Amino acid sequence: MNLSPSVIALLPEYVLTLVGVLLMLVEAVLKPGTSRKPLGWLAIAGTTAAGFISYYQLRLGTLTAFSGSIQVDAFSVFFHLLIAAVVLATLLGSLDYFEGHVNLAGEYFALVLFGAVGMMLMTCSVELLMVFIGLEISSISTYILAGFRKGQGTAVESSIKYFLLGSFATAFFLYGIALAYGSTGSTAIAAIAHGLATSATPHMAFLALGMMIVGLGFKVSAAPFHVWTPDVYQGAPAPVVGMMSTAPKAAAFAVLLRITFSGFPMMEHRWSLLIWGLAALSMTIGNLGALKQNDVKRLLAYSSIAHAGYLLVAFTAFPAAGISAACFYTAAYAAMNVGAFAVVTQVGGYNESLRTIEDYKSLALRRPILSALLAFFLLSLIGIPFTGGFFGKFYVFNAALQAGHVWIVIIGLLNSGVACFYYLRVLSSVYAKPEESTEALPSAAGSSTGDLSASLSSPAAVAISVPAGIALALAAAAVLMLGILPNHILHLANFASASLR
Repeated sequence: MNLSPSVIALLPEYVLTLVGVLLMLVEAVLKPGTSRKPLGWLAIAGTTAAGFISYYQLRLGTLTAFSGSIQVDAFSVFFHLLIAAVVLATLLGSLDYFEGHVNLAGEYFALVLFGAVGMMLMTCSVELLMVFIGLEISSISTYILAGFRKGQGTAVESSIKYFLLGSFATAFFLYGIALAYGSTGSTAIAAIAHGLATSATPHMAFLALGMMIVGLGFKVSAAPFHVWTPDVYQGAPAPVVGMMSTAPKAAAFAVLLRITFSGFPMMEHRWSLLIWGLAALSMTIGNLGALKQNDVKRLLAYSSIAHAGYLLVAFTAFPAAGISAACFYTAAYAAMNVGAFAVVTQVGGYNESLRTIEDYKSLALRRPILSALLAFFLLSLIGIPFTGGFFGKFYVFNAALQAGHVWIVIIGLLNSGVACFYYLRVLSSVYAKPEESTEALPSAAGSSTGDLSASLSSPAAVAISVPAGIALALAAAAVLMLGILPNHILHLANFASASLR
């Protein structure tokens, strides 16, 4: 059967859309109280199929569709695979999360797939209006997912705040598209690059780029567009935060790379200074803000702001080295952050009974495997050698040094040192010794010790489910592979960057 180029180019998105619609239809006929796990497995199957199709597209070269507004090349396939991997890990980690708590959990699985459709569409769109459509599809899904723990005030606040501020940021992006059209006569990224050479209003074109950077800066939680991040991360379900802190960011960074490196290369001397400032501000505000946090999810929220700054450093390395470094760091950050939030999901459960750093005290005695995995992911976020986080920072900072941006590298290294304090603060609590009660009578010392041992061992009876264990194993394996065998992903990142130039 011969498929049209339009179908082949967007086949992963079509598969995810059809599976998502099927999930909604089946959800409508299921009785309340019926397990929604089969729907989750169907979503997992659809995501896996979309990932394999995306990998197959690498062999087909560059595909175009819909009058050139869609371009599937190695660059877009790289991010398609990354988004599919994040969504797969999210679905596996949350398969049991809503069981017994939310009757309409099937809608959750469908919304995750619809969000992935928007993210993938963003990465393969080379026309700004198509990017906007993909951005809206992704945003609407994540707005709803942020408030999916129904009946909890923090969840409602998270969803409303994300929606209101997100809509405001989207307006900036849309105005930027309008100004780009007014300045160059086109909304196609390649045509904008050609139109800049003869544009009579270059200042308007730079204003257009600035407004689009504002809109995308919100999506990637870059300072000063980060104010929504801590509150939304705190109120949203932990598995949703694991996805929304990685996959939408990856899609937004892919769009930003296309716009800056392919659409506005003639203005690199201007936008690189703007990106430089955003990177320095994001790293500093993110790390300093995290130092004051006691809630683990808020701490990781500020951490994500800082990591957005690290990734923005790669944009200062124009042209080729910056693209490959940004691609590699995006993959490394996705693996370690999804893993960290998967641990938070398993530790706290649906009700998130363990929220603060103090709640994590002596966790290693109760949940040794989860504690070891959390330590591994946090050490990778710090940038310890033999982890993906180390090589991610190494490639980003090395690319910036080769481009002559010494000061931004110094700022990044200083911020990495600051980050050690709050990450190690969490680890010190996890591996702290339990405090023995001094009020017990000497004659009761034996029973007191026995009660203490029982209290420490009782939570360990909550076993990690098989799907969640697979998600954690995949995330840990990805972080480890990126740390000891980075050449495979780096080769794919270089291949992706070559198709964008």
